[in-house]
Amino acid sequence: MNIKLICATPIAIAAAIGLYACGGNSNSKPTLSSVKNVVVIYAENRSFDNLYGNFPGANGLQNVTTANSRQLDRDGSVLATLPPVWGGLTQAGVTPVITQAMTANLPNAPFAIDDPNGFNTGMNLTTRDLYHRFYENQMQIHGGKNDMFAAWADSGGLVMGHYTPNADKLPLYKLAQQFTLADNFFMGAFGGSFLNHQWLVCACTPFYPNANTSPASTSLSSVDADGVTLTLKSTSAASALTDVPTFVNSGTLTPDFYAVNTMQPPYQPSGNKAASGGDANLADPTNKTTLPPQTNQHIGDLLNSAGVTWAWYGGAWGDAVSAAQNNTANVIYGANLTSPNFQPHHQPFNYFADLAPGTDNRTKHLLDGGLNGSEFIKAIDAGTLPQVAFYKPQGNLNEHAGYTDVSQGDQHIADVISHLQKSPQWNNMVVIVTYDENGGFWDHVAPPKGDRWGPGTRIPAIVVSPYAKKGFVDHTQYDTTSILRFITHRFNLPTLAGLTARDNALVANGGQAMGDLTNALDIKK
Repeated sequence: MNIKLICATPIAIAAAIGLYACGGNSNSKPTLSSVKNVVVIYAENRSFDNLYGNFPGANGLQNVTTANSRQLDRDGSVLATLPPVWGGLTQAGVTPVITQAMTANLPNAPFAIDDPNGFNTGMNLTTRDLYHRFYENQMQIHGGKNDMFAAWADSGGLVMGHYTPNADKLPLYKLAQQFTLADNFFMGAFGGSFLNHQWLVCACTPFYPNANTSPASTSLSSVDADGVTLTLKSTSAASALTDVPTFVNSGTLTPDFYAVNTMQPPYQPSGNKAASGGDANLADPTNKTTLPPQTNQHIGDLLNSAGVTWAWYGGAWGDAVSAAQNNTANVIYGANLTSPNFQPHHQPFNYFADLAPGTDNRTKHLLDGGLNGSEFIKAIDAGTLPQVAFYKPQGNLNEHAGYTDVSQGDQHIADVISHLQKSPQWNNMVVIVTYDENGGFWDHVAPPKGDRWGPGTRIPAIVVSPYAKKGFVDHTQYDTTSILRFITHRFNLPTLAGLTARDNALVANGGQAMGDLTNALDIKK
């Protein structure tokens, strides 16, 4: 065979015939250094069982038993039925309308939201939102038993809902069949989007200095002596069948000043406007939900020091910046749940002082993904993506319950991947698609016991690449920080402190360190 032909063969084709471009004999494999581009696509708020519970070969709903799925009431007794879905399963204006009364007396078990014989609420319809908060998530997990999701929820029985997709209904499902689906991948931190985005970029939890004497002093959570359980109000309903639980204070901060629930960036675009007469590039620091600038080391710092190019592409970022400058942010931020429904707390690098407005760091690395990902797709098609690229879809395309549906976001991400597969950079690319957190949805697998911050509930993750194992379900233990581990391993970066602390905690609790996603790749190790 002509050696020039071998060297010119795209790696996906070469691999299929047992050859690797300029790689020598048929037994050779590419190494991790062959990966030139890492793309991370970060969707929203779905547990593994919620979307991939019926995936063949995965640890899914076929492994669910009464013992590992039945939900307990707040006093520890077994619930006779699931609580009703408080406020109804679908939102006002959504057809079909599934009212609260229609959800009464559901069996105490997982159920298919899209069952034609049940609610028949497909993946193209928006359900109501669910609790996804730091302490509540731990209370739902209940030491790994996962049996108090309904007890500590504001959405009642909806927590036990899942979908029954297949490759015809869900484009990413088809990609998961073709490439690698990780079925033992957990969200990096307990709770919601804000904290898990921080763990995606720094494996750290933000801190609010002197919060007890700050505008955020009323945001300190009231927590019992175990450090996990929120303190209930004396008037809180005793049973999950009666009403939603009420707490003394489920705040944005821990009692020792760590930010664990949604706080807004100190820089625009932020969910908080600038102070009257203040710098228009800043969020009002006197607003109790404005987080002071953070100084923890993040993955961008390490990539900069190593000379590795990188960028965060925020969907609708450019429009959000413009809206903040023109004081029309209520529109771009989805005050009326309008497209694109940009969420400032999904932009983690906008919290860090070294990426403040006016810095060269910001100009180079916080880039506009464009409406509907248009600017990100332009870079893909032109083959000009940096070595490490993060892409955050805009709000109406991220699959978050409460303000969008599964189908739109799933199709969007599949479309982006289609562009990536045609990109000049594809032959040496690894794409990681995952979700920031479970969105309050139940999953039957116990998270490994780690540190104070996580890991939390299991979520889907798909690795798409010419190097990915084909048709493979990866059972390796991973969490959100595994993405940082992969980037660190590939580019020989120093290890972020949070990664070491997480592994030490896992091992101290009798477990194992987190994987770095290389087991999803067919490479020489």
